[in-house]
Amino acid sequence: MKVKNLAESVKYQDNAIVSSEILKKDTGTITVFAFDKGQGLSEHTAPFDASVYILDGEAEVTIAGESLKVKSGEMIIMPANKPHALLAKDKFKMLLIMVKN
Repeated sequence: MKVKNLAESVKYQDNAIVSSEILKKDTGTITVFAFDKGQGLSEHTAPFDASVYILDGEAEVTIAGESLKVKSGEMIIMPANKPHALLAKDKFKMLLIMVKN
């Protein structure tokens, strides 16, 4: 067993998205990301629910055309099969938990 500081497990890099996979199983994954300002993930869908917890900063999350600001300490669930995207208006770090149905 090991205690892990998630916010410190990835470092910001200029003009990049950095990720560190914490757990990978057949039933899902847990990954920490660091997004530099202006970086993002384009709109896509996934066949399973995905939870995003913001560790640092603020993200713009768009789900099925609705744009929401999610700040440090807040969480949002991106439902399966709904188009979603993320954008860093300023740099942010997030914990992504994907659970396969």
